[in-house]
Amino acid sequence: MLNISNNNITNFDLTRFKSGKEIFTKEYHKRFKRFLLVFSIIILIILFLPWTQNISSKGNVTTLRPNQRPQTLQSQIPGRIEQWYVQEGDFVKEGDTILRISEVKSEYFDNQLARRTQDQLNIKTQSIDAYRNKVVALESQIKALQNERVLKLEQAKNKLTQAHLKVKSDSIDLEAVKTKQDIAKIQLDRVINLQKEGLKAVKDVEEKRAKFQEANAKLISQENKYLTSQNNVINAKLAISTLNATYQDKLSKARSSLFTAKSATLDTEVQVSKLETSVANYTKRNSLLFITAPQDGFINKAIKSGIGETFKEGEQLVGIMPANYELAVEMYVRPIDLPLVHIGEDVRVQFDGWPAIVFSGWPNVSYGTYGAKVVAIENFISDNGMYRVLLAPDKDSVDWPTAIRVGSGAKTIALLDNVPIWFELWRQLNSFPPNFYQPQVSKKVEKSKLKKLK
Repeated sequence: MLNISNNNITNFDLTRFKSGKEIFTKEYHKRFKRFLLVFSIIILIILFLPWTQNISSKGNVTTLRPNQRPQTLQSQIPGRIEQWYVQEGDFVKEGDTILRISEVKSEYFDNQLARRTQDQLNIKTQSIDAYRNKVVALESQIKALQNERVLKLEQAKNKLTQAHLKVKSDSIDLEAVKTKQDIAKIQLDRVINLQKEGLKAVKDVEEKRAKFQEANAKLISQENKYLTSQNNVINAKLAISTLNATYQDKLSKARSSLFTAKSATLDTEVQVSKLETSVANYTKRNSLLFITAPQDGFINKAIKSGIGETFKEGEQLVGIMPANYELAVEMYVRPIDLPLVHIGEDVRVQFDGWPAIVFSGWPNVSYGTYGAKVVAIENFISDNGMYRVLLAPDKDSVDWPTAIRVGSGAKTIALLDNVPIWFELWRQLNSFPPNFYQPQVSKKVEKSKLKKLK
């Protein structure tokens, strides 16, 4: 160092200057101590302030009911696009035609297929009437044969009875003739003996012999009659048996024809039923050539575009967003947080695109969040490894913005138990889950159930 000046810089006193006096003589530590004391008291008070434990999650805006969510329209049959009646962004009412398609299968090319099938159905229906008339005629024929058989059997039985009576009569006559023949034989023997003794003439013997021969002839004739009457009994029995067999054969043939007619009737009814199904299918298929709107909504996107493009059944053709819907939010919670979520609990929702000032532990101080209620909790884990929870607007809170669209993002804060801030800090430092508790709503429900059981 150059010794240019005689002044000594090592023992230089700055307090002799006015600025040095202001800096080195003033005490700053008293104010700082007061600041630290006040700050510590404020921090201590803040640590004992209430803090609402919560579960933060991300979700999407959806609809409360499944039939209000965006959907795609498919065709139940394969076809070819012929004409579009709408364009993307158009509003359509329920039943409005969106596009027209045509058939691509050769068996449905005939435009009059349903009418021609209906003509076949009418003819088959007339065939059923004819078969039914034939069944009625055969049933009448069977009844006539049965009545005729009854009369014929009664007639044959009467003849059999007459034959039995004739046999009985002939048997009595035969016994009478035998008795006469025996008497004639006795008289002949007596006359012969008397003639030998000379008491009777030869003429008397010849007369008795003639009477005896006459009695023998009558006996033979009566035996012949008796055998003939017995034969008539056998013939009457045979006639009854033949009559039964004959009418049984006629009735069997008539019943066979009846069953054939009934079978043909049933077979024709089956064909008629198939034709009715075909007519209904063809008529329904013709109506499927026009894709219509299932409900009021807006056309989102034409998935299949152009004219002449073919597609298979079940392929997506156009997307539609229902016009009337109730907004909801779906959020996903971790499995560890699922027991803390209950139906009916309060949730705060922050929508993407809406400015918000959020204090997660102080929902009443937050700005730009909207109230919601848990309405459904999924019982099976989703593909992302978390459980899906559906939220609906809280009717007692501020209405959700009307400009929200389905599919936009949202952040959710599920409100849980109220704890001091120091406890929440301690919990966060130790990575403990929020407090497990049962909400008051579920406790009231359980109490009401117990009262009903009592």
